[in-house]
Amino acid sequence: QGRLVESGGGLVQSGGSLRLSCTESGFTSAWSTIAWFRQPPGKDRERVSCMRNDDDRTHYADSVKGRFTISRGRGTVYLQMDSLKPEDTAVYYCAASDFVSDICPPQSYFETWGQGTQVTVSS
Repeated sequence: QGRLVESGGGLVQSGGSLRLSCTESGFTSAWSTIAWFRQPPGKDRERVSCMRNDDDRTHYADSVKGRFTISRGRGTVYLQMDSLKPEDTAVYYCAASDFVSDICPPQSYFETWGQGTQVTVSS
C-alpha cells in the first residue's frame, strides 16, 4: 500500500511563503488524483488544491486561488504557499485517490493520507 509523508510546515509571518512537500512511496499503481487538504484549529478539514495525474489539470479553493500553487516532481508533490494569511493556519495533509473528475473529488474518495504538517501564520 502506498504511503505519503508531508514536510515543510512551520511558523511564518503574515505575507510570507512556505513550500510543503508530499513524498510518495510504495504505490503499486499510479494515483489518479492527488490533493492537499487542511484542517484549521476547531474546524473541519477542507480541500485546498488537487492535481490530476493524466493531464496535470489543477483546481484550487477560492480562498487560496492566486496564492497557492500545486506542482509535482519525481515522486513528490509540492504546495507553494505565498502571501500567507493568519487564516491559512492549519494542519496540512496530502492525499491520493484512484478517482478522477473534472474538479477535485470529495474527501471520501481519497484512500491514502499523510500524517499532516502544521503551518502557523502569525499576524
